[in-house]
Parts: sequence; structure tokens; C-alpha cells
Amino acid sequence: MQRIAIFPGSFDPITKGHESVVKRALPLFDKIIIAIGVNAEKRDYLFSPEKRITWIKQTFKNEPKIEVMEFTGLTVDFCEKMNAGFILRGLRTSADFEFERAIAQTNRFLAQNIETVFLLTTPEHTSITSTIVREVFKNGGDANLFVPDSINLKK
Repeated sequence: MQRIAIFPGSFDPITKGHESVVKRALPLFDKIIIAIGVNAEKRDYLFSPEKRITWIKQTFKNEPKIEVMEFTGLTVDFCEKMNAGFILRGLRTSADFEFERAIAQTNRFLAQNIETVFLLTTPEHTSITSTIVREVFKNGGDANLFVPDSINLKK
């Protein structure tokens, strides 16, 4: 059976931290689906889903083990639809761990056959969040410092 992982998030935009987690997870899985989730509570997306999909595909254009998709609903339901047995998550801080642990335990109740795998971010990416990148971008700073080299954020 193929080891398929879903890496869910808004990726608004994808950051160097996201890129690092995916690259480091590649040896662990046969396929990683980077899944752009539509969050009903989050209405302030800065970049369109199409733009985010394009950026992610550009970032991983030379990696055949990566697919990019958009989804709505529960991540575990999307995992089951895609025959994925794993959810991949990156952890930057202990606060991330507490938040992600609660989600992982809930997912485990909903789907006992799906395991959450956590990777720690590398130290140089610990402070990077999509929220911070959006703020830098909106306020005229050089947000390109925080996103993969294949992306050029311009206002």
C-alpha cells in the first residue's frame, strides 16, 4: 500500500518553512498531497486559491511525488477520499504543538486509520508564518525573504 500524506493548510502564501517541511518529509512518503483547505472561518485570504496552487506547483515542479489540490470540509474526510493514511504537520513552537495535538487527537477519534506525523521546523524558519509574510507584504516590506525562491511577491 502506498504511503500517502496530506499536508493541509491555507498556504496564504506558502513559506520557506512549509517548503522545508515538505522537502524533509519526501523520504518518508510515496506521495505528498499539499492540500489547500478552504476554512469557513477565515475570510481574509490575501491570495486567491489559484495563485496559491500555482506558487506551490512552481515550488515543487521537479518533484513527481507531490500533488497540489484544494479541498473543503474535514481533513480526515479528504484523507479518506485520497486514500491517505497520514496527515503531515510542521511544528514551530510549543504553542503550535498544543494546538496541533488537540487537532490530531480529534482526527484520531474521527478516523483511527489516519496517523498525524509532526516534523519540527528548522531553527531558521521558526519565526516565519504566513500571517507575518502577509503583513510584511501588505505594508510594503520585502516578503520575498520568507517565501520559496520560485515565488516573486509583488504588489
